[in-house]
Amino acid sequence: MKAPASSREVRGLMSDELLALPAVIDLDTANRALMIGRSTGYGLAKQGAYPVKVLRLGNAYRVVTADLLRLLGLERQQSDSGLEVAGGQHSLCA
Repeated sequence: MKAPASSREVRGLMSDELLALPAVIDLDTANRALMIGRSTGYGLAKQGAYPVKVLRLGNAYRVVTADLLRLLGLERQQSDSGLEVAGGQHSLCA
């Protein structure tokens, strides 16, 4: 995997990486998934304008992964066996 050329370059997450995320993620990970920079992401969260609901837990921001996946057109679905099945396509990958 190629490293970013600079700290300002944002590398998106692939579909399999997104679907493997835990139930709640930090804002930096959500920013990567949306391919937005750190300053922009935190600014939007502070203003209440982030594209998905952001939870403020003490000094930390957290994003519910299911909300993020829904926004990106990826959803985890329960199969009859109770296992999660990935659905949809994600095109915001670097």
